[in-house]
Amino acid sequence: MKTIYLIGSLRNPAIPSIGVTLRDIGFDVFDDWHGAGPCADDEWQRYERERGRSYREALKGHAARQIFSFDRHHLEGADIGVLVTPAGKSGHLELGHLLGRDKPGYVLFDGEPERWDCMYQFATDVFFDMDDLVATLKGLAS
Repeated sequence: MKTIYLIGSLRNPAIPSIGVTLRDIGFDVFDDWHGAGPCADDEWQRYERERGRSYREALKGHAARQIFSFDRHHLEGADIGVLVTPAGKSGHLELGHLLGRDKPGYVLFDGEPERWDCMYQFATDVFFDMDDLVATLKGLAS
């Protein structure tokens, strides 16, 4: 069974249902990162600032290294990546990491973006409809 790393925002409530849909068509889907909750990054930042740490220092801290290792482990074990927009810098870096490892990486937009960006051509394909993404992924499931 192939594994999809589902990439997106902690604040996107659609992530779990998208994960269920992808499981229903025969994939192992890694979306466990979403369980940290919508404020996880904000709380980490608050905690590190309270300790007097800069962003650079916080990135070298135990929590940041552990979270990074957890996500990287699952990214590198994935066969396919799907970035769900809207997504932030981390999500786009994760998609780039997968693409750089010659893994297929898809983008599912939540609608046509107000500002277009040519660089999404790095993705294997882009979709504006979940059904179209599912139809493409079904061909990769085996």
